[in-house]
Amino acid sequence: MRVIRISLGVLLVVAIQAFCYADVTKLSTEDRKTLQDSSRFHEVYATTNLPPAVVTLCVDDNGRLAEPGQNWEPTDVIMDSKLPRKRLIWAATDGEYFVVHYERGGIAHSFHILVAELKHGSTNPRVIWRGVGRQLRDYKAFLAALDSNKLDDSLEYGY
Repeated sequence: MRVIRISLGVLLVVAIQAFCYADVTKLSTEDRKTLQDSSRFHEVYATTNLPPAVVTLCVDDNGRLAEPGQNWEPTDVIMDSKLPRKRLIWAATDGEYFVVHYERGGIAHSFHILVAELKHGSTNPRVIWRGVGRQLRDYKAFLAALDSNKLDDSLEYGY
């Protein structure tokens, strides 16, 4: 009986995870095609390698975004209010398109992707797309998740 309960529990967890993803519906075909040309993009691992206007699109309510590996507040139990509630994982850019993967703390630790465009000479980035999903190790993993609908752009809550 115990084995059946454990098996049903595992099956339920797998089924729930399958329903947590939805088709990427808000990313235009043209922008998707640009992003899929991975030879255009190089990865960066510091907010200082991104335009401040793009970083601003990802910061927490206090205007902070931790660097990869830095301390931050990953849960809703605040131990140090001086720490950011979000942290950069990686970003990729071709100089105009910026793909930023970051994590957000709180009651539900979540992983986010922002795609923005900042034309040369402009100071105002255009948000092209936002989505949530699992942690992605690099740009290649992002493209695989995008192609297999492992990212969800249907949520309307704060990123």
